[in-house]
Amino acid sequence: MKKIFAILMISALCSCKKDLLDTSPYSSVSSTTMWTTDNLTDLGVAGVYNALRLKMGHSGLVSPYELYQMDRFSFTGQGRWDEPLLTGTITAGDPLFLNIWQMMYEGIQRANDGIKNIPQKSPSSTEKKARYIAECKFLRAYFYFRLNQVYKGVPIYLEPFTATEAVKPRNTEEEVWDQVLADLSDCINEPQLPERYATGDGNYGHVTKAAAYALRGKIYLYKTDWALAAADFQKVKDAGHTLFADYKALFKEANEQSSEMIFSIQNRSEFGYGNNFQLFCGWPSAYTRGWNYYMPSPHLVDLYENMDGSKFSWDAVIPGYTKLSVNEREVFFLRDNLTESEKAAAALRGAKMELYLPQGNEERIKAAYDNRDPRLQANIVTPYATFRGAYNFTNVESIQHMRWPFRAQAPIDGDIQSDTQINFFYFYRKFVAEGVTELVDRNFGPIDFPILRYADVLLMWAEALNEQGLLSEAVEKVNEVRARAGVALLNSNTATTVTGQEDLRERIRNERRVEFPNEGINYFDELRWATWKEKVFQVGNGRKQIWGANVSDYSYKGDHLYTWPIPSNEIQMNPNLKQNPGWID
Repeated sequence: MKKIFAILMISALCSCKKDLLDTSPYSSVSSTTMWTTDNLTDLGVAGVYNALRLKMGHSGLVSPYELYQMDRFSFTGQGRWDEPLLTGTITAGDPLFLNIWQMMYEGIQRANDGIKNIPQKSPSSTEKKARYIAECKFLRAYFYFRLNQVYKGVPIYLEPFTATEAVKPRNTEEEVWDQVLADLSDCINEPQLPERYATGDGNYGHVTKAAAYALRGKIYLYKTDWALAAADFQKVKDAGHTLFADYKALFKEANEQSSEMIFSIQNRSEFGYGNNFQLFCGWPSAYTRGWNYYMPSPHLVDLYENMDGSKFSWDAVIPGYTKLSVNEREVFFLRDNLTESEKAAAALRGAKMELYLPQGNEERIKAAYDNRDPRLQANIVTPYATFRGAYNFTNVESIQHMRWPFRAQAPIDGDIQSDTQINFFYFYRKFVAEGVTELVDRNFGPIDFPILRYADVLLMWAEALNEQGLLSEAVEKVNEVRARAGVALLNSNTATTVTGQEDLRERIRNERRVEFPNEGINYFDELRWATWKEKVFQVGNGRKQIWGANVSDYSYKGDHLYTWPIPSNEIQMNPNLKQNPGWID
């Protein structure tokens, strides 16, 4: 696929028209000419793939709508700013709802254009055309999947349409799932679509049967067709996908084509074609200066078990911790050798300063993060951990320490500087470049973004097996993921003993929460499980500092939040669209 995006960079396909319902919206090539040569067929399909990147740093723009950024609405993540979806102030006219709707339909429009016109106009070989049509059907299925996840019933368009033709009423949620399944089944049944591509193959990044099976299996989870889901996940394994041995190294450029990756958005370090992880998840003293807009939640950190598989407990590390107020707990996170003014400021904020250890405070709190599931340190920068960043916004590498309160950067032994340094938050380590050589520009990182990877398949497979009462088989799938992580296996000791289906269900869910932070999975999982209210809006929850103090509060306004509203603008343009219950246009 990086080949595809290289083509895009020298083509007119990157100049997207504003009218999302234009029948040739992604090219300056006229609709009568498009698809009429082998090269234009390649470019046309590249344009369909490019819809995966709409509003994603394209043409120098930055976007809050990338998939990984959806974790800010989840139990495991949070944002730097107050989010209307979480504070209870969001309306059907919010740009979040409109932009996701428009981006997904733009992708559908492009896929429809290819599905209709490749057979009619393209002079490419029969085999190539068949493969491209299958790829377009997968992408159309993916875009409808994304829509149906949140809007739960949208209009189905299977051919290119103009603005005046965009007047269909909504299909039901079930009808949309049926269409997605039909497209994915067509992909699976297409002989020209390979099972998977090997690392380094020139077509790596294109859709494969394994990707179609993985996505179809996920749809079956939404439909609670557990046996069908499990059968599809078996096919992904049969195609040769396996776990990569090193969890942390998996998310580096060198391993982005490992056998664990099933389908990814392909990124390059060129203008408009890279990821923007560094910009949104990095921080000022990370190389090229990020903004730390998206951060892990303390809930996520506390979910990471001890190495023996027992649940982490603050009271086991610091006796009496949970009996203190959240403001009093700040004392445990303070750096050694505070100045008198720093002590006074902490006391004013409510820290219980009689518990402060001038020479051992840092070591005491570091113990809370030792001997934990290794994925904790792979995913998150924790207090008094180190990070290889850059000094003073330069390309001079420096080893930095996450200390509180922040004092200053330094070439040696300085502090991590954030854009939120009046508060103390956890930071993502996953996807943030270390040192000064992993990327050229913060807007265009080279690391691919995984949409489907084999660990996701294994844990969905475990879920499907558990819901059928096949507990031992489900445990085996979970243990594959835990073994790679390096944490105690289920049923290996008293702490990890599975006591029944309900216990295993929660263990699988927690396994997904700690495996996939910053990958755009956790928020949608909570919606699918109907646990979002319970987890995210538990009493007293909000955007939290590390010790649990809220910077702002969350407010749950009703169960209608589980289903996104049809954007107000779309209803104004198409009166046949009916709004979801509970939302006011």
